[in-house]
Amino acid sequence: MDIFLQQVINGLVQGSIYALVALGYTMVYGIIELVNFAHGEVVMVGALVSLSVIERLAARGYSGWTVIVIGLLLAVPACIALGLGIERVAYRPLRKAPRLAPLISAIGVSIALQQLAALIWGRNYLHYPDILPKTQYAIGGAVISEVQVVILIAAAVLMAGLWILVQRTRLGRAMRASAQNPAVAGLMGVDVNRIIATTFAVGSGLAAVAGALVGAYYNVGNHTMGFLLGLKAFTAAVLGGIGSLGGAMLGGLLLGVIENLGAGYMGKLTDGAVGSNYSDVFAFLMLVLVLVLRPSGLLGERGIEKV
Repeated sequence: MDIFLQQVINGLVQGSIYALVALGYTMVYGIIELVNFAHGEVVMVGALVSLSVIERLAARGYSGWTVIVIGLLLAVPACIALGLGIERVAYRPLRKAPRLAPLISAIGVSIALQQLAALIWGRNYLHYPDILPKTQYAIGGAVISEVQVVILIAAAVLMAGLWILVQRTRLGRAMRASAQNPAVAGLMGVDVNRIIATTFAVGSGLAAVAGALVGAYYNVGNHTMGFLLGLKAFTAAVLGGIGSLGGAMLGGLLLGVIENLGAGYMGKLTDGAVGSNYSDVFAFLMLVLVLVLRPSGLLGERGIEKV
């Protein structure tokens, strides 16, 4: 039971990060039906920009969550600018092209961003300074750290805020109208290009937060860190029903819990020797099962309102 509770906590933390990244995938797909495979690299840029800021502040003697927040405040606009640039240069000119063209463009942007990050930050793993408190709290027979608590709270606030933005604001109505029928939305006075760019900006901002949280949680960053994280977040979006905000949130949390429960009990059966090595297997096995048994995802339905 202690293992179960601990792995559920770890899974919810990891799943919260997946959900934040998956929201970027599902919002873009909901608007223009494009899978932005460069989104994982936006997460990577957010992590490395925040790391650069944190390193400089830590060298001057600063520590604590204030340093993380400052790094985040600089990473978010950097990632938003990057997301807008990707949309304007790589996707907008191909919006009416065959679907294979923007997919190839997305893969090309992903590779280009990885190599650019390697030139700027190097190819070695970079470690975050040890500036965060090590406080831990006992819950039953499990333990949750202060970092994990902050990640859960931050993710919950951001997901709730995004839901309110999409469902309760004028911008959200324009986004939902553009997702349902961009031609009719344009006739009703909606600037569809601006709405699409705004969607990329919001998704990129969430990616920056996810990147900073990943760095703070794992204390490491690298120019390739966004690739696997992006694939898992895409898996989470498909699991929940790509195009659905609620599906991305649910899929991210479920994927994190399934990964950690599978790895935890596999490690128990093998005395901890190979458990963590199977976490990726459980993630992508779940993707295969969902595509076979329910291709639309857990919350995806025909005719569903996409965002």
